[in-house]
Parts: sequence; C-alpha cells; structure tokens
Amino acid sequence: MSDHDPQTAASDADIGLIQRIIPHRYPFLLIDKVREIVPHKSGVGIKNVTFNEPHFQGHFPGKPVMPGVTIIEAMAQTAAVVVGVSLDLADKEMLVYFMAIDKVKFRRMVVPGDVLELAVTVKRGGGKIWKFEGRATVGGELACEAEFTAMMDMPANG
Repeated sequence: MSDHDPQTAASDADIGLIQRIIPHRYPFLLIDKVREIVPHKSGVGIKNVTFNEPHFQGHFPGKPVMPGVTIIEAMAQTAAVVVGVSLDLADKEMLVYFMAIDKVKFRRMVVPGDVLELAVTVKRGGGKIWKFEGRATVGGELACEAEFTAMMDMPANG
C-alpha cells in the first residue's frame, strides 16, 4: 500500500477535532491531542498533566497523583478518537461505553508537569464492539498498561 492510502496514512487530531468526535468536556476531557492516527489500527494520545486539574485537590493534598482510573479513561478517549477518525464520525454524536477493562497494571505515578503519552492499538474492531490494548508512558517510562473493550453507540443515520 502506498503512503497515501487513507487506511494506513497517519494523521493527527487537535483539540477541535477531538471535541467534534467525543462528547467529553471539562472537567472530564482528559486528552489534549491525538497524533499518529492510523485508521482502524492505532493512535497516540497526549495528556499534558497540570496541577490545575480538579482531581489533584483531593488526590492527594500535598502529593498530587493522577488517579489510575483517569489514566485508563484517557486511554479510552484516545481509542474513541481513533475510532471516530477511522469511521469519519466527527459531528455525529458518537458515545462510547466501557464493557471491560482487563490486565491493568500501574508502574509509575503520573504527576503535574508530566506529559502522558497514551498509545492505543486496535485488537478487534469495525462494528459496535471494539477491543484495544493501551500503554501510558511518561518520558518513555511505562506508567500504566491495560486491555479494554468498548461499545460504540454510533448514530443511526451516519
């Protein structure tokens, strides 16, 4: 396949496109951009972790640590953007629901100032049910890994 094949060409999603694909907004929009999107295959989400995020007020006072569940949610949002780009779902009000989260391991704390990279790979997809593998890293160091399955609630009138 050529480099210009839309099924294999990598692309990026800025915050504007992310908001056109997934419904999440402050305080629960947990990715800033998605780069290296290969439709139906993979993408890398970027989360710039800042002290101003609401969960740091209570998790934990004096020692801010990004909750593990929000790291997994950021992976899922990245995956949803990959699906949205793959199926051309911008502006079509797609919703995504977790069905399973498996093989989760946390290896490093994520703290304000970190740039979290969320690499997701499609293990199975194409219809309503998609399965992904995700790895979250900071500076190349593994912070979290997981497999997760999600149902895409796609608009009936594409």
